[in-house]
Amino acid sequence: MHFDIIVIGAGAAGMMCAAQAGARGRRVLLIDHADTLGERIRISGGGRCNFTNRTVSADNYLSQNPHFCRSALARFTQFDFIAMMEKRRIAYHEREHGQLFCDESAQQIIDMLRDAGDDVGVQWAFPCAVHNIAPHPGEAVKRYTVDTDNGRFSCQSLVVATGGLAIPKIGASPFGYRLAEQFGIPVIPPKPALVPLALAPEVLEPMKPLAGATLDAVARFATAQFRENVLITHRGLSGPAILQISSYWQMQEYRSGKKQPVEIDLLPGLDAAAWLEEHRQGRVHLPNLLAEHLPRRFAHEWCALLGGEKLVSRPIGELGRRDLELIASRLNAWPLMPAGTLGFAKAEVTLGGVSTDALSSKTMEAKAMAGLYFIGEVVDVTGWLGGYNFQWAWSSGWVAGQFA
Repeated sequence: MHFDIIVIGAGAAGMMCAAQAGARGRRVLLIDHADTLGERIRISGGGRCNFTNRTVSADNYLSQNPHFCRSALARFTQFDFIAMMEKRRIAYHEREHGQLFCDESAQQIIDMLRDAGDDVGVQWAFPCAVHNIAPHPGEAVKRYTVDTDNGRFSCQSLVVATGGLAIPKIGASPFGYRLAEQFGIPVIPPKPALVPLALAPEVLEPMKPLAGATLDAVARFATAQFRENVLITHRGLSGPAILQISSYWQMQEYRSGKKQPVEIDLLPGLDAAAWLEEHRQGRVHLPNLLAEHLPRRFAHEWCALLGGEKLVSRPIGELGRRDLELIASRLNAWPLMPAGTLGFAKAEVTLGGVSTDALSSKTMEAKAMAGLYFIGEVVDVTGWLGGYNFQWAWSSGWVAGQFA
C-alpha cells in the first residue's frame, strides 16, 4: 500500500505531525511498535501531563546548535497548543515556573491528538514493528519502502518520531538513531538528561548522615544555575534543581570530555561571608545559626562533614578567620563531583540525537535525503524540565506536518 506520508512513532511529535499532514489532504499512515498510544504523555506529570510552559524560548533548550529550535518554536508556540486545549475544553492549571498541567488526566491530550488524526483520515498501525526501511528504487513519489509486521508500505515522505532512550520500560529504543546512521546522517551520542547525579562511594560514605534532606538551594554549573529543591539521596543528588543542571553537566562532556564538579548554593540570595561576620561576636554555634535557613539535622551533619567536632561544638566567635572563610565559601558554593548519572532508566529525556546540522530548521527535513524528516526527542534538542520538551514535540511535529 502507498501513502503520501508514513510517520514512525505515535508519541507527542508523531501524532501532532500526522494530524497536521492529514489536514493538508495528505494520505497518512502512523506506525508504532507499542500496544498503546502516547504512553510518554500518559505517565507525564504524575498522570496529568506538564504539556507546555507559559514562557518558552530557545534559551530553554540545549543543542550542539542552540539556534536550531528557534524557527519551529516561533511558528507553533505554546499559545497555539494552549488554544488547542481550550478549543477541546480541556481544563488546565499553572504551577510554579509557568508549568501547565491538565486538571484531570493526561489521557485527555492523547484523545485530543487521536481524534485530530481520525478527523482527517490518518490510518493507524499499532502494535506494529518496523523491520526494514529502504529507499524505493522507483519514481520520486515512492521514495521509501517500509517493511513491517503488517506488510510492506511505500511513501513519498517518511517522518521519524521514535523518541530517545529515556525511560526504556515504556519502550524507548535507539531505532531512530540507527535509521539516521543507515542514511548517513550523523548522530550526537545520546546521554541521559534531566537525570539524578550519582556520587562516587568515597564521596557518598561521609555524606550518609545527610541522606534524605531536601533543600531550597541553587544548583550551579558553568553559567547555568537553577533555584529549586535539591535532594540528597543514598546514591547522590536529585530534585528539580539537580535534574535541570544535569543536562548542562552532561553537555560539558561533549565539549571537553572532562568531568567537573557542580556547585550547590545552600544559602541562595544570602552573602554567607557577610552573614557570618554579623554573628561573629555572639556565642551562637554554627549548626544553630545555619538552622535558621537549613533543616536542623542537615545543618548539624553538614557542619560535622565540613569541619568535624570543632565546627559543631565551638561558638562562631571562637572560630578562626580561615575557618569562617572556608565555611562561607562552601555555603555559597559547595562543590560536589558527580561520578556519573543514574542512567536512562531514571532520566526524563535524552541529550544528543540526530544532528541538527543535517536537518532544515524550517522543515525538519534531512538536507541530504529528500522526503526524510526527524522530529521530537530523536533530534539533538533537549529542553529544560517544566513542559519544554513537550513543546518541542508539538512545535517540531507541527512544522514537519506542514511540509512532509
